[in-house]
Amino acid sequence: MGTRMKRLANRMRRDEGAATAEYAITIMAAVGFAGLLVVILRSAEVQQILTDLVRDALAFGG
Repeated sequence: MGTRMKRLANRMRRDEGAATAEYAITIMAAVGFAGLLVVILRSAEVQQILTDLVRDALAFGG
């Protein structure tokens, strides 16, 4: 194997920066999920369900 091929093989074998890319993808997914939750929780129906849930829990405990 020539020197050029060895260098290319070594470059392809290294995974420097792979963990950083994985973290970036995970963070982007988390941000997208958080945005989706914000949209869902802002809807009137969900707010009413959560309000009723808290009200029922307080009435049950008190």
